[in-house]
Amino acid sequence: MAGETPNLLGAYLRDRRTRLDPVALGFDSSRRRTPGLRREEVASRANISPTWYTWLEQGRGGAPSADVLDRIAKGLMLTEPEREHLYMLGLGRPPEARYQAVDGISPRLQRVLDGMVLSPAIVKTAMWDVVGWNRAAALLLTDYAKLPREDRNILRLMFGSDQVRLRNADWDGVARFVVGAFRADVARAGANNSAAVTRLVSELCRVSPQFEALWQDNDVVAHGEGVKRIHHPEAGLLAMEFSSFAVEGRPELGMIIYNPATPADADRLRALLDAHDD
Repeated sequence: MAGETPNLLGAYLRDRRTRLDPVALGFDSSRRRTPGLRREEVASRANISPTWYTWLEQGRGGAPSADVLDRIAKGLMLTEPEREHLYMLGLGRPPEARYQAVDGISPRLQRVLDGMVLSPAIVKTAMWDVVGWNRAAALLLTDYAKLPREDRNILRLMFGSDQVRLRNADWDGVARFVVGAFRADVARAGANNSAAVTRLVSELCRVSPQFEALWQDNDVVAHGEGVKRIHHPEAGLLAMEFSSFAVEGRPELGMIIYNPATPADADRLRALLDAHDD
């Protein structure tokens, strides 16, 4: 009827279920007039009422709950971006963040880092574990490849490494900034109450009175951008502008890219890279 609001949720659900292979999911493929799963089969996989699922496709029955959407997303084998789109159609908002631990990055993302030859860059998790870096970052910041995996954490390095402390020209300001940004990141990723964050915070409070004091201040800051001044044993003092970026499709990851603040800083960074050129 003219003037009616389109049932975008129903259309999306129908499209997703027609893309699934009944045989691969253990259903009989005979006597099917249309491709994909039947409504009752989706309802069975989602552990919800067939009638309720039918109403959702038909735009009846009101807004679904988050639990129902999660069950349907699982039943339809939706990716995380598809699940987020389902929430936007069903509830008008994205789902609450669900933190996922990350061990590394994709080869494609590593190639992006490697392509920034003169710009030190890292990829970190919401826990501030460094999971990707380029050659310039290894030379200017920290050679993460030489560290055990559990030590590639920016907070552990900031509050537990004398070398990192000496390299930061304004350690006190950087430390306060890092703690506030970490608090914001874990909350955004839905990890602020996770066991991993609790263990990390407890560990840092034991080894560093400075961290404990900053954590108790409850400051929260956006990472954004700024300038970092680094004392490098070979290149001297460098001022590096930094900008932070989200990694598309990976809300648990963030990329930080550093660029020399002045032409003189660029010359010193280039000389450092040239001195270690293989």
